Amino acid sequence: MNMLNRFHLRPATDARQQYDNLHIGKNIILYMDGVSVSFDGFKAINDLNLYIERGELRCIIGPNGAGKSTMMDIITGKTRPDEGRVFLGQNTDLLKMSEAEIACAGIGRKFQKPTVFESLPVYDNLSLAIAGSKSVFGAYFGAGRKLTGEQNEFLDHVLELIGQADHKNRLAGELSHGQKQWLEIGMLLMQKPQLLLIDEPVAGMTHGEIERTAELLNSLAGEHAVVVVEHDMEFVRMIARTVTVLHQGSVLAEGNLADIQNNQQVIDVYLGG
Repeated sequence: MNMLNRFHLRPATDARQQYDNLHIGKNIILYMDGVSVSFDGFKAINDLNLYIERGELRCIIGPNGAGKSTMMDIITGKTRPDEGRVFLGQNTDLLKMSEAEIACAGIGRKFQKPTVFESLPVYDNLSLAIAGSKSVFGAYFGAGRKLTGEQNEFLDHVLELIGQADHKNRLAGELSHGQKQWLEIGMLLMQKPQLLLIDEPVAGMTHGEIERTAELLNSLAGEHAVVVVEHDMEFVRMIARTVTVLHQGSVLAEGNLADIQNNQQVIDVYLGG
């Protein structure tokens, strides 16, 4: 579907009126329109337009310096763009919110290196994620607190989903690299996000762990929108439905994997001959 057909921007006489008249399709969970940001004269993001549908699994690829990390920084409030609009759903203007407010609104971000409480059991890592505490002191203080029956039921569901039900009493520091990655994804799931941003999840994994990660992310799509930034094209092939290629801060190409692999511009700047 042509992206322009998804949105209807009514004619406006000024910027305020144009903002008021913004209409976003009900099936769109993330809307980035005309987003640009510069650092010391370098345009890291250049008129970026990106639209993610509810429940979809999107892969974002591109060469180093293409703007992938900056894009996620903008979505999560770490970086403010110089211009453009960023919405979660139809009504949530992310550019008016703090990082904490954005996280509470339903966006979870996982960085490449897993961040878990290694001296606490898997169970406690997941239970702490319910509280949403961002401080180490607050997290440790809340460890071991009693959950409601509904919370425990959901925690058990997440344990099964991430394949850690048999390890719930094991210290997180004893887990393999892949298991720590899955645990951190589970910690995000405990917050019931609408949108998950996952940064290079399979770096350093064994082949078996990569396959399990692909199964996990595929299982999350539908209930959550999942955006995966990845360089490992073998992994991308395992999960790709729609692929967006970034280059010099803009969308170079977008489509299914076959379209991307046969796109000469993509081959020239990223995939190689």
